[in-house]
Amino acid sequence: MNKQSRLALDEWDYLSRHFGLREYGATHPVDSVRALDLLDVEMCSDYLDRLTLLLKSPSRMITASQFFKRYAALTAVPLLYAMTVYNKGLDLSADNCLLISSPGRSWLENVSLADIDAVMPSAGERHIWRNTVIQALFAGNIGKLIALMSRLANSPKSILWENVAVRVFSLYEKRIGVTGEQQEQSRADFQYLIHQAPGALFGEKQNPLSHFYGKPTFSSVSSPSRVRKTCCFYYEVSSVEEYCSSCPKLKH
Repeated sequence: MNKQSRLALDEWDYLSRHFGLREYGATHPVDSVRALDLLDVEMCSDYLDRLTLLLKSPSRMITASQFFKRYAALTAVPLLYAMTVYNKGLDLSADNCLLISSPGRSWLENVSLADIDAVMPSAGERHIWRNTVIQALFAGNIGKLIALMSRLANSPKSILWENVAVRVFSLYEKRIGVTGEQQEQSRADFQYLIHQAPGALFGEKQNPLSHFYGKPTFSSVSSPSRVRKTCCFYYEVSSVEEYCSSCPKLKH
């Protein structure tokens, strides 16, 4: 049986400072919205339209892409970091997440959790616990939002899932690392996520991260990077029409 726990003060402080994770407060900005509400067709449509205007995006499709780049950074990244580094599972299912947007500051400033309790694996059952943590995040939140926003915004699911995938790859390869003190668990979790985890954990028939993983190459700026398979259309909302360094539209 898994054990209830709480993040230590320094652990929560790290997740808050580096990944924007917050605890749900009694008051919050009026533009904030529950992730669960975005699973409603009308509310999700309204949110996409408001965000399209705010980003000065030319279409819902491009808006949805920018949303998932930010949303994955605020949900998947801190959860997977806590899972691998602290061995603690946070609840980032849709009904526990509030998307905080502060007028004049950020269209998606942070994600706040109503319940910040964590669950630790029992001895010998980490693989079962890990599946539960991953499934709540992806199948219970990100996967559902991707399915709906893809339909409402006419945005290919491949683009939205790759926006999530690149955050996961960067987390394990650049921030946590697969070498050093925590190399065994980090490498095991990363390999499981991208090669072994079944599609059901993501709310898909097949693992949606596997397709986007490949060996880093040298880009046009001569630094090793993994060139994306899809374009996220960031240049469409950038004030200087700037492309991502890993954009497939650049000449690598």
